Amino acid sequence: MSEADTKTESPTETDASTANGTASKPPPAPEAAEAAPAADAPPPPDPLEVAKAEAQKFREQLLRTAADFDNYRKRARREQEDAQRRGKETTLKELLPVFDNLERATASAETAPDVKSVADGLRMVGRQFTSTLERIGIKRIPTVGQPFDPSLHEAIQHIESAEHPAGVIAAEVQAGYMLNEHLVRAALVAVSKGVAAPADAAPPADAAKPEEPSA
Repeated sequence: MSEADTKTESPTETDASTANGTASKPPPAPEAAEAAPAADAPPPPDPLEVAKAEAQKFREQLLRTAADFDNYRKRARREQEDAQRRGKETTLKELLPVFDNLERATASAETAPDVKSVADGLRMVGRQFTSTLERIGIKRIPTVGQPFDPSLHEAIQHIESAEHPAGVIAAEVQAGYMLNEHLVRAALVAVSKGVAAPADAAPPADAAKPEEPSA
């Protein structure tokens, strides 16, 4: 092969390689395909509307709470009134037999042969009344012969007493009562102040004599 033939074939190979290189490159992607269409974003909530919704929710909760509390208050008041009524009924049922016996004692006193039988009947009713009070939790406060206690007794008088030392209750003027551990009424009492010394008592022998003035 001659040199001319070689030169003739070279441009052909160059064109073929150039054509092959151009054909192997992918076509450029369009810009529209690269950028995805953006979706429409929702607008941000209005702060004023959010605050109004929260305020409405709190107002409804407050109204429900107030209604529940009012119902509870009414129910508690009814339960308290029912408990007081039942307590009064129980106490009345316990005391009615005492009143019945008191009426019988009063009726029999009109035809009693002597005063002693009337007194015995009244004492029996009194003992029944005391035992009835103890059953419902009411006790009489002990007085005569007991030391004076200002939390249970109220002194209205101080008297001389040879039987009771000073500071001890000598007489009861009005009975006092306690309901369990609660003071219902203090007892009115007279407290002893001991035995008074006689006015003409001689002074002790070792008493000091006044000195006579010197001349």
